[in-house]
Amino acid sequence: MQFIVVIPARFASTRLPGKPLRDIKGKSMIQRVWEQACKSSASRVVVATDDQRIEAAAVEFGAEVCMTRADHQSGTDRLQEVANKLNLASDQIVVNVQGDEPMIPPQVIDQVAVNLAAASSAGVATLCEPIDSVEDFLNPNAVKVVAATNQMALYFSRAPIPWPRDAFNVAQDSVPNTARRHIGIYAYRVDCLNQFITWDIAPLERLESLEQLRFMHNNIAIHVADACAPVPSGIDTEDDLIKVISQI
Repeated sequence: MQFIVVIPARFASTRLPGKPLRDIKGKSMIQRVWEQACKSSASRVVVATDDQRIEAAAVEFGAEVCMTRADHQSGTDRLQEVANKLNLASDQIVVNVQGDEPMIPPQVIDQVAVNLAAASSAGVATLCEPIDSVEDFLNPNAVKVVAATNQMALYFSRAPIPWPRDAFNVAQDSVPNTARRHIGIYAYRVDCLNQFITWDIAPLERLESLEQLRFMHNNIAIHVADACAPVPSGIDTEDDLIKVISQI
């Protein structure tokens, strides 16, 4: 089974300007993400950016770079442009690794690609992890997912799902053992990316601000599994960056 990794990296960030080029103990954030991706089984790792500063930095540390448009409305749109520019086959599996996760374990990159290859009825695969705290369960920034017994997603939401109608008690710090937080790593089949850009924004996607719901709205199955290793949170703020630096 063969797959490639694409790492989107945008310079513009309202909370952490120039995020991909921020220094983490002598290496830029994007270099550390690229190095983790290169430890996976991917046959090719590509940095996708719309900024020449990121392009120059990535070329300097040895990465393949694909320049993209700056006006994409979603990360999935950007990924499709990369697949088109690289002339990838329609059945090629592409793993989208976020450019702000410098500690992502290589084994979860392999896992999501293998899962999609094995799930012939799915066009997309992603990962999740158990939710342990009430704070995370109630936090709208922690996206929740529920899946069927065949590991296909039933729904993604910013709301706390599944909601225990009778048993839930915030004061007792109880979280349903079926509660899962979605981890934002995806594997796609290129033909599904090509379809995605032809669809209008779905009503539930607009409501939840979750673009994966566009696939589900258009009857594309999404495979979901618990990650095989803990996945540290990405870097969105200066505090996140300081925390990661202290861990490396």
